[in-house]
Amino acid sequence: MSLYIKIGRYFTINNITTGLLIALLASGAIYLDWIGIVSPLFNTILGILTFYYLLRAKQIVWFWSGFFIGLLWFWWICMSFFNYGFAWAIPIGVIFIGWVYGIIFLIIAKLAEYIDKKFPDLNLEFIVKVLSLLLLSYIHPIQFDWFKPEIIFTNSYIGIEKWQFAIVLISIALSIKKKNLLYLFLIIFSFPINQYLNNTPLPKNGIAIAGSYINVEDKWNPNLLNSHIDRVFKQLDRAIKDKKSMIIFPESILPLFLNTHPNLMTQFEAYSNDIAIVLGALYNNGTPRNSAYIFNKGSFLVANKVVLVPFGEQNPLPKWMGNIINKIFFDGAPDYVADSEPIDYIIRGVKYRNAICFEGTSRELYTIKSKKIYNMDILQTQKSKDIPKEMILISNNGWVVPSIEPTEQKILLQFYSKKYGTTIYHAVNMSPSYIIHNGKVYK
Repeated sequence: MSLYIKIGRYFTINNITTGLLIALLASGAIYLDWIGIVSPLFNTILGILTFYYLLRAKQIVWFWSGFFIGLLWFWWICMSFFNYGFAWAIPIGVIFIGWVYGIIFLIIAKLAEYIDKKFPDLNLEFIVKVLSLLLLSYIHPIQFDWFKPEIIFTNSYIGIEKWQFAIVLISIALSIKKKNLLYLFLIIFSFPINQYLNNTPLPKNGIAIAGSYINVEDKWNPNLLNSHIDRVFKQLDRAIKDKKSMIIFPESILPLFLNTHPNLMTQFEAYSNDIAIVLGALYNNGTPRNSAYIFNKGSFLVANKVVLVPFGEQNPLPKWMGNIINKIFFDGAPDYVADSEPIDYIIRGVKYRNAICFEGTSRELYTIKSKKIYNMDILQTQKSKDIPKEMILISNNGWVVPSIEPTEQKILLQFYSKKYGTTIYHAVNMSPSYIIHNGKVYK
């Protein structure tokens, strides 16, 4: 068979449209949530149909399914090109993302077919596909870890644990292999009983979440800096008047290296005698860092970011390639520097884990134990005994809106809240702020 014919097989209308249909099913829960529709029943059906059609699809359709899933889930990554003056590169970036996930899916399908032919008596094709789908959440192209197939079931009647996802995939594979849809009833064993029995109330701790809507152009406009600062202090005054115990501001709410402004630092320290303050700003001690400043009882702590955004804050490419990319797209600006471990602190007797934007959706922040915890009530450092079950997360979504990114971020946070039992207080710029408790969103 000639190369032209082989390539042509990938571009038939049937293969492309079937792949697109599977991708639309896989994306349905995200886009419905984006427009304000969250239906556990509908999301359950969409998820089951996604993997039913995918597992029975042929190799070429797997490529197109991955291609369109990559496009529909992550096209927003390229939105930041607008802000850097490279709008022309958006189509190139979007197609590249699609190809990355298309190739990943194609490799899975080819591997399954190869092993099945190698051992024809064992019928291993479905086993390889099921195992691959279970492992896909551990594959992170260019250190980007937002693709987790099981998050499709975050707001559904199906659990998000690996064993529950395995039950779903095995049930579907058996129904296809045995040509008997009755096997689909096995999916009922993936129902998250513990989640529905968990009725622990949302903690009442007097936290004010001060969201903001400042676009990227205005945020970094030096002529508007004073208005940004005034807005922060007005929100502080209002929170104190409302007798709040803590106020949380979004990432980079103050677009400056705050530690180089002693007058501002002194003002926040003074305010913190009346209210604990968490706010995002930059920090510079010789190298730039994206940080959260925590003020309490006249003292402060700087918590630097641990997991940096690929390309946005740290270039994941080899150094020589990274330098070229930074020079072309970021005017040669150096990468940010990450801290080695997460920062935990105690305020008003409650232990919190600090998280800044992208790292709040990273598994590391929920599983890595810090060596120490900062008790800001008594201004002492203590040995850390466990991972805090409450997280303060600050984000700036201004670089990628309007898009589905805030919705996808919220679903991932719900996923981690359910998986690790973490309550998340999320202060956001350019999209709504909220609290997530037991996987549920509280505005």
